[in-house]
Amino acid sequence: MLIDRSKFSRRTVLAGTAAGTAVLATPSILRAQAQTLKIAVLLPRSGYLAQAGQSCHRGALVSAPVLADLGYKVEMVHIDIESNPDVARTQAERAINEGAHCIVGAFDSAGTLAIAQVCEQRQVPLIVNIAAAPQLTEQGYKFLVRNFPTGQMLVSGGLQQLKTLISATKVEPKTAVFLHANDTFGMAQRQGMDKLFPAANMPFKLVESIAYDPKAQDLSVEVTKMRSLNPDILLVVTRAADAIKLIRDVVRQKFQPMAILSPGSPGLYDEEFFKALGPLADYCAYALPWANPKSKSSQALEAAFKKMQPDFRFPIECFNVGFTFDALLTAADAFKRAGSTNGVELMKALKSTNLVDHAMIGPPITFDEKGQNNNIPAAVVQNRGRVPTVVLPADVATMTPVLPAPPWQGRT
Repeated sequence: MLIDRSKFSRRTVLAGTAAGTAVLATPSILRAQAQTLKIAVLLPRSGYLAQAGQSCHRGALVSAPVLADLGYKVEMVHIDIESNPDVARTQAERAINEGAHCIVGAFDSAGTLAIAQVCEQRQVPLIVNIAAAPQLTEQGYKFLVRNFPTGQMLVSGGLQQLKTLISATKVEPKTAVFLHANDTFGMAQRQGMDKLFPAANMPFKLVESIAYDPKAQDLSVEVTKMRSLNPDILLVVTRAADAIKLIRDVVRQKFQPMAILSPGSPGLYDEEFFKALGPLADYCAYALPWANPKSKSSQALEAAFKKMQPDFRFPIECFNVGFTFDALLTAADAFKRAGSTNGVELMKALKSTNLVDHAMIGPPITFDEKGQNNNIPAAVVQNRGRVPTVVLPADVATMTPVLPAPPWQGRT
């Protein structure tokens, strides 16, 4: 069952508050006997993170029939957090008041942290689909699990895969500049880079890290600074909108690095990026967890996606869709094993998760005592013909990587 409660009127809010009071007043045993798990899916479907939030939302919509086919009984309530942590906090409260047994979300680390505080107070599990800020699993939350790498895990795995990429293509870069957003996610990646790069034994020197405002009109100032440093490699942490601004300013200023690489961030593989830039989007590469084409869950998810979302491409959406599906699958599996919607019982089941078949590449989904899945490997994906294509590791690659990137001029 799907319910969309992206927008609340004053009357709805009051009704939801009254319903929440009734739920809280009901003995917990009655809630524990529910036959269906009610999941509130909180995502930034409007605001500056809307593109990614809507992609995750499509994943949630497609997940419903796949989970049903697998025998799981869930009801989803879809809520827009508007790319705003304050809205995320308020909507989490409302969702719980209206009977949500758990929450899945919320793509953005800042919004997810706001939701985590509410879930902790209300003893309602939060299953993080995408959010990399380390503090989510470092602040002692008891009602949270995360099947997504931390910022440092993304950077560490990303750097190792990029080292493999450089070795495989036999290029010899000497210098790199790291460009990152100054938001919660970008700063977490910067902290990870500062900590991990010195010990990563990369074959190039990191000459500078540059922060930018993702809400800026353009990145001309930052690109001018990078151009003056003339690095062989541009390492980036972006979202789709600012990645577009970055490439446009790089091309406009005739800056031609050997490669534009990301050690773990969105932006370079989004449909918005391809539509805006066409052939200029090609040959960017990124080291990220990716959907496993050989898993039964991923195959079922792709088939459902093609049927339900014909206007979108699964190879481009599979990162957001796959992680959202795996979060919902984790919640549904815990409910099935717990036989209860009680928050404490659900959390016990979540902490003992051991999901072998899931959408993303990697071993079974498990969580440590902090609620973190520490076993999420990265692949190297390169844009080829406007399609994100796995190029490493070799055993799952469908193409070989190309570096250095061809010149901007003359691409078709």
